[in-house]
Amino acid sequence: MITVAAVAAEFGRDLAAAFTRIETLLDDARAHGAGLVVLPEAALGGYLTALDGPTDGGPAAAGLGADAACSLPPALDLDGPELRRLAALAGDLVVTVGLCEADGTARYNTAVAVSGDGVLGVHRKVHQPLGEGASYRAGNSFAAFDTPVGRMGMLICYDKAFPEAARALAVDGAQIVACLSAWPAARTYSSPDLAQDRWTRRFDLFDQARALENQVLWVSANQAGTFGRLRFVASAKIVDAGGDVLATTGTTAGVAYTTVDLDGMLSAARASMFHLRDRRPEAYLGRADQPGTRSTRRVQP
Repeated sequence: MITVAAVAAEFGRDLAAAFTRIETLLDDARAHGAGLVVLPEAALGGYLTALDGPTDGGPAAAGLGADAACSLPPALDLDGPELRRLAALAGDLVVTVGLCEADGTARYNTAVAVSGDGVLGVHRKVHQPLGEGASYRAGNSFAAFDTPVGRMGMLICYDKAFPEAARALAVDGAQIVACLSAWPAARTYSSPDLAQDRWTRRFDLFDQARALENQVLWVSANQAGTFGRLRFVASAKIVDAGGDVLATTGTTAGVAYTTVDLDGMLSAARASMFHLRDRRPEAYLGRADQPGTRSTRRVQP
């Protein structure tokens, strides 16, 4: 049995404030007997202040407050003091966190899993929505890795809109997928009630669909509150291998906890219709998979 925590919380540029909040969250997780804590995308350093390209803190950022005045988050080294500090705080927990990774002069939107033993896994966000590509380079791979709570994979936000991303992790043996997000409400025709917002609905649908189609334990964290021009939908949740939501924060900040028999859940979900076993990959790829082409095959009546 493992207890899992999915966090919806507000994180900005202030790293000291972020670590204070994370320490409190991890203390609470230990009190709940958790083994895995999934923090949001950009929990260390905050996300972008807008999704229509980078700003320099000038007119486009005016009036957004001191936290948003610097639109780009601090770029952190994976072997730097911040992740060493997080690993020390994690101790016997497995903790995933989002940050802006520095790799020479390049920046990546990155998720990192740590425990007291150090870095367990790294994922660079592959799929970039709207203007995010102006601020980050894209990653180019998906890989699972072993942890004390089971074999895991990580995705970041928009990655989960692409079935191939989660499927690549499942094929690589992931039992648990942690999806770290800074998923905002709709920019146009948004609802004053986040629970009724169409982007909240999409966020929730993707979580349940990806868990069900890959028959994995899905742990979805998200930013909460507002940052710059963005209003986040929260909705951290844990979804079982049948696509059922086991726990959720709803559209407010908080932590969703649940305890699962991971092996038992996966065995039960995969006992008869095991989606990975029943795949027919030879039928999926080819000309029809290439942009700008159309299959010449005709459906027989």
